[in-house]
Amino acid sequence: HVQLVESGGGTVQAGGSLRLSCAVSAYTYKTHYMGWFRQAPGKEREAVAVIYPVGDAAHYADSVKGRFFISRDNVNNSVYLQMNNLKPEDTARYHCAATPGTIEFSDSWYELGYWAQGTQVTVS
Repeated sequence: HVQLVESGGGTVQAGGSLRLSCAVSAYTYKTHYMGWFRQAPGKEREAVAVIYPVGDAAHYADSVKGRFFISRDNVNNSVYLQMNNLKPEDTARYHCAATPGTIEFSDSWYELGYWAQGTQVTVS
């Protein structure tokens, strides 16, 4: 069973910043795609950012490119999502997800993985 411990989120004014964190076991950290997807009320889930299990290759949704940055912490087996210049349309529940790296990557990479319960991000 893969456990994800997510933290961060909150309420911020437009233009502000927040950082999300997601901690996993060492095995998961080294072998899984890790990132976040989000879902706002009445909207479909959207992949936000993901980083590969090896190296620093990452993918971002077009809507967050240049504003959100995903990174790895090899000491704490954690992944971070730095969210800058937040906009009201970024308001959603954000879920950290981890998907086995053996699965072929796709835009819906998170659907076959393990999810954290999520944290609310509200931009006013």
